Amino acid sequence: MGAPDFSAIHEDVPGSDRPVSYHLAETWDGLYVPYALRVPSPDGTGFPFVFLAYGNGGGGLEWLRRRVATHGYIMERLLDAGYACAWGRYRTEVELGFHRGGRLVADRRQGMDLLSRSPLEFEDELAILGHVAGHPQIDGDRLGHVGVSHAGEMLFKIASQYDGPLRAGVACEPANHEFLDLTPDDSAFTNPDTQLRNIEEMQMRDPSYVRSRINEPLALERIAPITLPMLVMGRDDDHLQGVFRLSYDLLAGTGKEASWVSWDHPLHGYIFPVAGTDGRYEVDAVQDRAIDGVIAFLDQHLAAGSSRPD
Repeated sequence: MGAPDFSAIHEDVPGSDRPVSYHLAETWDGLYVPYALRVPSPDGTGFPFVFLAYGNGGGGLEWLRRRVATHGYIMERLLDAGYACAWGRYRTEVELGFHRGGRLVADRRQGMDLLSRSPLEFEDELAILGHVAGHPQIDGDRLGHVGVSHAGEMLFKIASQYDGPLRAGVACEPANHEFLDLTPDDSAFTNPDTQLRNIEEMQMRDPSYVRSRINEPLALERIAPITLPMLVMGRDDDHLQGVFRLSYDLLAGTGKEASWVSWDHPLHGYIFPVAGTDGRYEVDAVQDRAIDGVIAFLDQHLAAGSSRPD
């Protein structure tokens, strides 16, 4: 198989002199997922790369275009710091697909691939990372991931099941209820029309209470293989703050390279400021300080000369 094809759709980004290019990465079952890549300068090479992800999947190219238009502040901050970065899209979350599906195993049948299950959304992220690592301007040995909410949980899943290609990861408000095998209480319910769980307003603020409702042996089994340095970020008044904090506590308690910080802010996903209807960003001091911390963490692990953990 030849080198990745980097033909792309190129578009200007309003208010910036650094354009965006849209690429398609082939997933492990032969379909394609898009990502929106920006680089610090048109002629530079060897840029470290940061994958940006938020929430559930779906939406495709139009979602990406909107994301670049409305959530470009974090990209500009990363570009200014010397990082290439991309928003990516991936398939929709499968309810408990990670918990029930087991590891993805590949075999061959009739000369073609045979999989033990369909790839899941976090494996689409890995397909994008593998594709972007071959880009001529990217240093494929310096890849990072910044995920918010469900995408923070996806980072935990990647770190648990796949050793590489990431060098550092930021999980902001990671919704790790599936990863921890959390049993919801009466604040969640099952949708009678679909028989799928509705956990949007689940109240899990206290780490001790959350610990009492997880399958701790299974959670520790999933954490055991993790070698990825991780920054876990909470939000002081979030109804899932106990999940966020316990996710960090289990990492730190088992000797993983993990850091914790929590900020008081009204926006879920505060490290991804949103443009107003006029296209302008009104970013407060908490958001800027939080993003400063994210970049400092990435610099620690992705800067030239930083070493991969053993």
